[in-house]
Amino acid sequence: MPVNPNDPRVKRTRRLLLQSFMELVEQRKNIYSISVQDIADRATVNRATFYAHFEDKYAFLECWMREKFQRKLEETLPHASLTDMNSLRTVILTVFRFLARTRQYMVPANVEFEPLFEIAMQKELYRLLFEWLKDRSDASVPRTTVETTALVMSWGILGSAVQWSRSPQNRTAEEMAGEVLAVAAAGLAPVMA
Repeated sequence: MPVNPNDPRVKRTRRLLLQSFMELVEQRKNIYSISVQDIADRATVNRATFYAHFEDKYAFLECWMREKFQRKLEETLPHASLTDMNSLRTVILTVFRFLARTRQYMVPANVEFEPLFEIAMQKELYRLLFEWLKDRSDASVPRTTVETTALVMSWGILGSAVQWSRSPQNRTAEEMAGEVLAVAAAGLAPVMA
């Protein structure tokens, strides 16, 4: 039976699992070596409870990264939503800084999880961009165009940040965010009211 994500008990259990995982990461630094059993033991729940909330360790890790990224966006973005091009620049800069910081803490054994973490971030970026564009687009713009624009923009922002974080080459996050914003602004023109 699927769990109700709005149930306070479900929220508490998920929070407990995520917190337990963070404690294990701080101890070991190696995500790969942390098992579902380790997380369940630390959270003082059984494996069945873990699997009632998450399909597997990968679904758990995606949720963990998405929540970390959401919290970072909430810290840097007023009202945790986009309102204008300045807030879009803040989001872009946050992505660049978040990836750079995350990369500092990655150990070689964790590299296999990078694509999973990037997808989690892209989903959150897509959600944020889609909500903004849906509210700002002209009524004559088809929903599919808004969805496609949010999809392309989310992958474009994330892809630029991933590439830069792997090899900054004397370009600051601020410089890159400005360049990506210029390209993004042009890409948003067809849907912006």
